[in-house]
Amino acid sequence: MREALATARDEAAIAMAEAARAKATAADLEARNALLELQNAQMRRALYGQRSERGSRLIDQFELAFIDAEATAAEDEALAARAAEGTNVEAFVRRRSSPRAFPDHLPRERVVIPAPANCPCCGSDRLSKLGEDITETLEVIPRQWKVVQTVRERFSCRACERITQPPAPFHVTPRGMFGPSLLAMILFEKFGQHQPLNRQRDRYAREGVELSLSTLADQVGACAAVLRPLYLMIEAHVLAAERLHGDDTTIPVLAPVKTDVARLWTYVRDDRPFGGRAPPAALFRYSRDRRSVHPRDHLAGYTGILQADAYAGYNELFRAPREPAPVTRALCWAHARRKFFDLADVAGQLKRRKKPIVSPIAAEAVRRIDAIFDVERGIVGADVDRRLAQRQITTVPLVADLERWMRDQRAALARHNPVAGAIDYMLKDWAAFARFLDDGRICLTNNAAERALRGVALGRKSWLFAGSDRGGERAALMYSLIATARLNDVDPQAWLTDVLTRIAAIPQGRLDELLPWNWAATAAPIAKAA
Repeated sequence: MREALATARDEAAIAMAEAARAKATAADLEARNALLELQNAQMRRALYGQRSERGSRLIDQFELAFIDAEATAAEDEALAARAAEGTNVEAFVRRRSSPRAFPDHLPRERVVIPAPANCPCCGSDRLSKLGEDITETLEVIPRQWKVVQTVRERFSCRACERITQPPAPFHVTPRGMFGPSLLAMILFEKFGQHQPLNRQRDRYAREGVELSLSTLADQVGACAAVLRPLYLMIEAHVLAAERLHGDDTTIPVLAPVKTDVARLWTYVRDDRPFGGRAPPAALFRYSRDRRSVHPRDHLAGYTGILQADAYAGYNELFRAPREPAPVTRALCWAHARRKFFDLADVAGQLKRRKKPIVSPIAAEAVRRIDAIFDVERGIVGADVDRRLAQRQITTVPLVADLERWMRDQRAALARHNPVAGAIDYMLKDWAAFARFLDDGRICLTNNAAERALRGVALGRKSWLFAGSDRGGERAALMYSLIATARLNDVDPQAWLTDVLTRIAAIPQGRLDELLPWNWAATAAPIAKAA
């Protein structure tokens, strides 16, 4: 039985390696096809196309599709190489063009003010140098480039005539073209600063370093495969929380005819408002649509508290038959307040070119809700028992009075009155809105999730759309890493640089040392000593 089990394991490993090789081969062919389509579109536009903005946008779309396919091919190549380890299956290696030579310039500047040839007092030319005074002026240099040459010397033994040479250093990406610092900068600018690779390519070219889109996309895909274990550890940490903040936002994704509206979901663990000591983290997931099956799959096995908006897609999580247990529902007061505030903000309505609605009821609702917010600001960071005790003393009467007031106002309003809709939004799920009164872990708002999605909302204006579903999944992975680093007050680029430097040499059992919260604890003493 042991021999049969070992044989079955070997056969399964070989089958997985062959499947990974086939997947990498297919991804490589897709990348080559995307490159040919891009080159064909560029040549056709150069020969026959009009110099219009629309034509330029079409070229940008082809470039984005090619970037995404190239990154996917590089990621699949890395995964296939990992699957082929320990088997007799030959790892798939993509054919790549030879890299261009790096520039050979390193700036060194010493400005010397010429000394007088004659003494200004007597006119003699018998001058002897006594020394020099140097005035240092701080100046900014946006970026410096250098080529690191790693030399591995070979030696021959005179006695046994054997040749020895140190092993080649680890490189994150194939052939080690880029160092960890440059890779971290590319990743952070793409996913943290929302600068597409084609813009990065153009900026690097202006600085004297010409890199192709395929080279940059190749590095992004390989880095995504290397960083995936950290993403999985962050996912496990987030889903182990007692309470989660959940939200989603649109993310256009490239399609054959027009862009589709996909979704980027986020689940944020942040226990600091109720005095929790667990480090904060953010998990992003991608889906092609907004069906309820996605949050159900994302939170399969989770049984804590989910704080979110009133999106009906979460309802399956709250129903009793759910296994292993239903999720506790808590709604966001910021969403409810916003509906009243929009009706009370006359200036904002005029700015949006809407017919202004002057609603004293909406203004009064905002005032009453703000009083509850004022109490909550005073107990942020307190432990669960203190928060619960303060709410029972101060907040419970305010919430009860607000409920009575809203029910009285709703009885006097017509069904189609805008204020009635805002009131109904709260009253129909009042139990979920009031649940924070009985649990000190629940916050008043879902702002933690909205803050995590803010960068995505801003970035959409820059990169316009994702290139494919794989590109959306890759973006979710990188957003999770960068957002988690920011939540732990860690510089994402510095952290990624160190992670890409050390991740190959660190044992699997110590991989958690590279997580942002553990990395920050070890990096601070080192930085202080330096």
